[in-house]
Amino acid sequence: MPQRRPAPPAAVRRPPWPRLTGLGGGLFCAAVMLVLGLLTETLFGASQTVYGVLFLPVSVLTALWLREEDVLIGPVVVPIAFAVGLVPVAGTGDGGTGDRLMGMVTGLATQAGWLYGGTLVAGVIVLVRRVRWVRRVREADRRPAARPARPAVRDR
Repeated sequence: MPQRRPAPPAAVRRPPWPRLTGLGGGLFCAAVMLVLGLLTETLFGASQTVYGVLFLPVSVLTALWLREEDVLIGPVVVPIAFAVGLVPVAGTGDGGTGDRLMGMVTGLATQAGWLYGGTLVAGVIVLVRRVRWVRRVREADRRPAARPARPAVRDR
């Protein structure tokens, strides 16, 4: 009777990571950045630096949680989500739509370092994941297909 290996303890097993489609990743990133923008406005007085710092982990999570087939969308949705979340943080004056729009333009200009940094981090993670996925697919294609077992020949 073959021996079975014991299952690894629960502390060793890694929990499954969410796998988001391209659309799901974009919605996740935009929703989280909007919530973080609202929280930043409420708790930190619309500090764009705090918002920029919070943008980096969201970029990393978005790049890690996308499915391998949709991973190339990561560096596209991350800057869009940054702009979506910047709406509550930018233009906190009494002006209205024009004031909010001018705050958005100013916020995108002054916080470009955080925007580029998060996009760069997501881009690097996406490229590494994509290269690894392509190598796995190519290696699987190179392996010879499993041959069907021949029926045993009996001696008569």
